Amino acid sequence: MAESIALIDYGAGNLQSVRNALKAAGAADIAVTADPEIVARAERIVLPGVGAFAHCMEGVSGIDGMIEALEQRVLRDAAPFLGICVGMQLLADEGVEHGSTKGLGWIGGTVRAIEPVQGLKVPHMGWNDVTVRGVHPVVATGEAYFLHGYHFDAADSAHVLATTDHGGPRVAAVAKDNILGVQFHPEKSQSYGIATLARFLEWNP
Repeated sequence: MAESIALIDYGAGNLQSVRNALKAAGAADIAVTADPEIVARAERIVLPGVGAFAHCMEGVSGIDGMIEALEQRVLRDAAPFLGICVGMQLLADEGVEHGSTKGLGWIGGTVRAIEPVQGLKVPHMGWNDVTVRGVHPVVATGEAYFLHGYHFDAADSAHVLATTDHGGPRVAAVAKDNILGVQFHPEKSQSYGIATLARFLEWNP
C-alpha cells in the first residue's frame, strides 16, 4: 500500500503503538509528523489521543497551521480521517473536563464524564462489545479494548456508528462522510483492531 498516511504527533498519543498497528494492517508510508505541510499532502490522516480533552486540544491547536491543514485536507479535500480515543473526542463541539474546552466541531456533540454509579467502574477499561448500527465499510461488530472516563454525547444520533455498553449505551464510534472516530484503541484490540485499521486503509468514502 503506497498511500501516504499522516499520523499526527502533538505530544499526546501512543504513537509508536498506533504506527506499529498501522504497519501490521498493511500501511507502508507512515509519517509520524507535527508538520502541517505533510498533513496537507497526506492521502489519509490518523489523529490519536490519550489523556485529557483540554490537554489534547491545546496540543493540536498549539502547532502553528495544524488546524488549518486538517480543515483543508479533511473538510474540503475529503481525505479519509480516523480519530482514535481522545482523537475521536476532539471531533466534538466541546469537552467539559476541567471546564469547557472547544473542540474541532466536525461532528456535533459534547464530551462528558461517565457518571459513576454503584457497581460501575470509571474509567471504562478493558474489553467490551462494539455494536455497529447498520453496515459500515470500516467498523464491524466485535470486541475491542477501551480506556476512557469521558464519552461522546452526540448531538445527532445519525452520526453514532457504533455503541458499547457501560452503564448504558456509550458511543464506540462516530462517522460523518469521510470522517471516522473510534473510542476504542485499535492498536490494543489485537486482530479486531488490525482488521479495523486494514479496512480504514482501503476505505474510499
